Amino acid sequence: MGTELLAPLDLAFWHLESDAHPMHLGALAVFAPAPGPARGANVSELLGSRAAAIPRLRMRVRDVLLPVGGAAWFVDKDFDVRRHIERVRLTGVESRDDDGFMAGATRLAGELMERPLERGLPPWQMYLVEGADGGPFAVLVKLHHALADGMRAVAIGAGIFDEIAPLAGRARGAVSPRRSRAVPPRSWMPGPRQVAGLALGRIEDLGRAFGVGASMVRASRLDLRGAPALTASSSGTRRLATADLDLAAVQRIRRAAEGTTNDVLLAVVAGALRRWMLERGEALPPEDPRALVPVSRRRPGQPAATGNKLSAYLLGLPVSEPDPWKRLRTVRTAMDRNKAAGPFRGAGAVAVLADQLPSLAHRFGAPIAGNAARMLFDVLVTSVPLPRSALSLGGCPLRAVYPMAPLARGQSLAVALSTYGGRVQVGLVADGKALPDLDRLAGCADDEVAHLLTLLPPP
Repeated sequence: MGTELLAPLDLAFWHLESDAHPMHLGALAVFAPAPGPARGANVSELLGSRAAAIPRLRMRVRDVLLPVGGAAWFVDKDFDVRRHIERVRLTGVESRDDDGFMAGATRLAGELMERPLERGLPPWQMYLVEGADGGPFAVLVKLHHALADGMRAVAIGAGIFDEIAPLAGRARGAVSPRRSRAVPPRSWMPGPRQVAGLALGRIEDLGRAFGVGASMVRASRLDLRGAPALTASSSGTRRLATADLDLAAVQRIRRAAEGTTNDVLLAVVAGALRRWMLERGEALPPEDPRALVPVSRRRPGQPAATGNKLSAYLLGLPVSEPDPWKRLRTVRTAMDRNKAAGPFRGAGAVAVLADQLPSLAHRFGAPIAGNAARMLFDVLVTSVPLPRSALSLGGCPLRAVYPMAPLARGQSLAVALSTYGGRVQVGLVADGKALPDLDRLAGCADDEVAHLLTLLPPP
């Protein structure tokens, strides 16, 4: 793998980062116990060998002369995987109790998510989190958003699992007969039809960008008063909380209400926020908080190393609506409207606009763009797809994966969801000082699903 320019959206994520707002994705993967006192050393060595075999993880970012303001991925000639794998022993976890381990692991993961990745190295890190001998363990993975969007992060991270790593290795070493066929030489000069096609495509891209920009201006809010906890000043600290929702229960609600599983989960987030605000004694905000809901623009079969391919929808989370079923219908109607318009339209498609900006604009405009995020949305709510098959690491079954999203400037909460093993795992990342009661918000998500179940007609 040689030099590769950062795609415009990747470059935007690279320059959006600051010490108080690191731009890395994360995931806390929790595994069943492994036998033997040397478990930690063995797992750490296994993580290192498998991560080192993933070419993308050996790349780092360097500035380039052209395009002006641009950057590119280069193979790190001094790559040492040991710089990226760290073993951490939880303190105060004396027993093999799962609840005690999870409490310690989530607390530690929140603290580790505060740390920006070192920019002179390939931008990723893994932490092996250990508790009591013979108890569960976890792996915290951090990948810079310039390196991966949600789908690409899953593709990269999957290479560490037992079931996928051997297949990935064989795929890298195998030579496909179809790919070995001779390809007729082509002129480097584009033909007239290609020139016309490129020009037409560029005009369409610029027109789409203009439409998105106009939508953003119309959707921007000059009055930034919202839910106080969601718009608190940044302290640079991070807190993590997790929730486990019963996927079968979510599917029962979906069948009764129609729509999609994601519609139900977005409504659960809205209901959980409402419960949490009322329990805190907070007045509900005068305007429902807006969620930015990322959607992938990656086509099936598209190579994973082609840069971030994202757009997003804007969704008002109906926290002011007291009726859970009306909340769900409101979410479903709004998401249907978003999908009908498509991922290339509306103010939520800000990532599409970023794809049309020159490199220099990203380098100098990132601070302005970061501060403007609060004018568009209050909270990020994203779903991360995971493989459906059962996974393991060093023979230890994977129990759960809690995804984590970065916080934008001016926002205190990001919600990420994934489905694995018949559960919906929810990762809540928050500013540690703005939301000290984040665990209660996680509990409210479970309460909301339970309440929706009580409202279902008998089977």
